Amino acid sequence: MNAPERVIAVDVMGSDRGPAEIVRGAVDALGDRSDYRIMLVGDREIIQSALPACPAKERERIAIVHASEVISMGEKPLQALRTKKDASMVRAIELVRSGGVDAMLSCGNTGSLMAGSTLKLRPMVGIERPALATVIPTFQRYIVMADVGANPNTTPLQMMHNAILGSDYCSRVLGVERPRVGLLTIGTEEGKGNETSLVAHDLLKAMGALIDYVGLIEGFQIFSGAVDLVICDGFVGNILLKTLEALVIQLKDYIRREFLANPLRMLGALLSRGVFGALKRRLNPEMYGAASLLGLNGVVLKSHGSSTRRAIRSAVGLAVSIIGKGFRENCLEKIASAKEIYGASRGCV
Repeated sequence: MNAPERVIAVDVMGSDRGPAEIVRGAVDALGDRSDYRIMLVGDREIIQSALPACPAKERERIAIVHASEVISMGEKPLQALRTKKDASMVRAIELVRSGGVDAMLSCGNTGSLMAGSTLKLRPMVGIERPALATVIPTFQRYIVMADVGANPNTTPLQMMHNAILGSDYCSRVLGVERPRVGLLTIGTEEGKGNETSLVAHDLLKAMGALIDYVGLIEGFQIFSGAVDLVICDGFVGNILLKTLEALVIQLKDYIRREFLANPLRMLGALLSRGVFGALKRRLNPEMYGAASLLGLNGVVLKSHGSSTRRAIRSAVGLAVSIIGKGFRENCLEKIASAKEIYGASRGCV
């Protein structure tokens, strides 16, 4: 018996690179697998003009959902959601809520995506706030980090939830059977960190077999292979993620300029092409293409505003890999177990 066909909604508006880049990336993704369809959400005329020529078999797997409005990057999230009912982002979220699609992807305003998804899809039972989880490259392997910006004021209880959600996400996306979880703080010794991290540390230790908690970690350990999942509050996580992105971009530019400085260095660059090719592939931010909002009653993915068509292609592939794997059911079971273990009477949270 064939597996049911999946449907991914892609909000093509709100990207820094324009709708055409998003449309082409989504269409490119159709060539990777044949068990899903794409719904392109946005201005119908713009989408139709941006659709590239593609085989008839693939064109049949593309549908267009018209939306007359766009939420721009600079708009206040709640105000935009109230005043722009026919925004492409809103329509895509509503498609997830209605069951018309299995997942949605957007490059648009992060605050609006977070607020709109939370209001319309609602958090899973037992989850207070969703978390934004992203896959980041290290020299050892790819790892997951959560939260990276959905909730700047993450509480210890929410960090505990994020550890459950993130562990299961890491297993399904990266194939790590039992992810090692670390809590990011300023030192590995007991008692290091602020009040939030100390309370979260105690909660994570008490979770026992629900997760593989290895303890407190510092920033340098993120890249040492010590953990598979990094837990932090959304404020720290967002700063860290954007710093890493900027560092990779500047490092690439610096290396290129230095190798072009004189003919001898250019020869060295030519001889080192294999090394730098491997490094570029390892540090490629487009490998997964999107971060996931974990803890919602629906699959929502957020791509960078400046995402290329290659990143969008990867993000669609990530969406397909998440859906249909019992992610929500497994997390609900673990969250219920955590609540049963700790109860609602822990005054520290």
